[in-house]
Amino acid sequence: MGGGYSGAGGGSNRTYGGYLGLHELLSLQREDEGVSNDEMHFIVTHQTFELWFKQVIRELREIRDILATEHVPEAEVPKAVEHLGRVTEIFRLLANQWKVMETLTPQGFLAFRDGLGTASGFESYQMREMEILLGLEQVGRVSDMDPLGHFRKLATRSEADAAALARLEATLEETTLESALTTWLSRTPIMGSFYGSNKDDEIVESYVDAHLAAYASIGDAASARMEAQGVDNIEAVKARFAAASQGARDFLKPDGDVNRARAGLLFIESYRELPLLAWPRVLIDAVVELEESMVLFRTYHARMVERIIGRRVGTGGSSGVDYLDATTKYRIFGDLWGVRTILLKPELRPSLKNGDIYGFAGDGTD
Repeated sequence: MGGGYSGAGGGSNRTYGGYLGLHELLSLQREDEGVSNDEMHFIVTHQTFELWFKQVIRELREIRDILATEHVPEAEVPKAVEHLGRVTEIFRLLANQWKVMETLTPQGFLAFRDGLGTASGFESYQMREMEILLGLEQVGRVSDMDPLGHFRKLATRSEADAAALARLEATLEETTLESALTTWLSRTPIMGSFYGSNKDDEIVESYVDAHLAAYASIGDAASARMEAQGVDNIEAVKARFAAASQGARDFLKPDGDVNRARAGLLFIESYRELPLLAWPRVLIDAVVELEESMVLFRTYHARMVERIIGRRVGTGGSSGVDYLDATTKYRIFGDLWGVRTILLKPELRPSLKNGDIYGFAGDGTD
């Protein structure tokens, strides 16, 4: 039964229930303990989350493995995009699943909440595994929450919890999706120059400096126009534009040196029409869409919890809704969001050089 068959026969005698393991699966909702409809609804919803999390983890590793290869074949990038799209749709589905949870009334939940003890969604080791695999670092987490520290305590309680900890610790040793993506971006050909080629550093820095100069000129022109129009607090306005210009420089040249991955990202986003960059920019959009779907998933979760239990302390001792709201600020792929701040309209971007390697020369090509 558990092997997916109703008897022997090499699959010819396979049944629907046997293939899906339904007999085992449908015995896991604790009906034998006399749970109420409300509590069974709570259990089924969260078990469904965990089943989808299992699929997401497999998809993320597949994407990571594609991008982590030293030379990513062009034919593999569409495959990564397909897997990203699947994960995004899963999180969209899960975000809407919180609407089903909202059919649980506050009184209906309170009737069995005490039975949860200290059990909390924070103890979902698959969610923690996803976060680690994606690249969420400890410094980026809500300050008072240490997932591995908590699982180290749980590991003393049972072999299953010890196995969960071992799984998380092993994931910490893996290359993250964010790291693989950053390395992949760093190899982007910029102005026809390939990573590691002769004079690549000079060519890339020249491109970045030209972009920064054009970006700064926008602020200078806007400040002058506003000053001529008699805008109030013009000095404060000038300071904002100056800060924006410095922010762009800090983004592209932290510590004064060009960050080639960010330069590659900027180049892809700036020259999106070039054929060679078509799939790379689709992949970047897919990663942003994935993270957006995760943010919305967390947001819907927080609103569902607030609707049902208000601002109570969480079952695991967290600040409840305040903690959930804080997690909506997580951005693992911050560079992909941040680069949008410093993009230029096409006529202001640096003239494309060696455009023929990207599929066509196009306008404004040297």
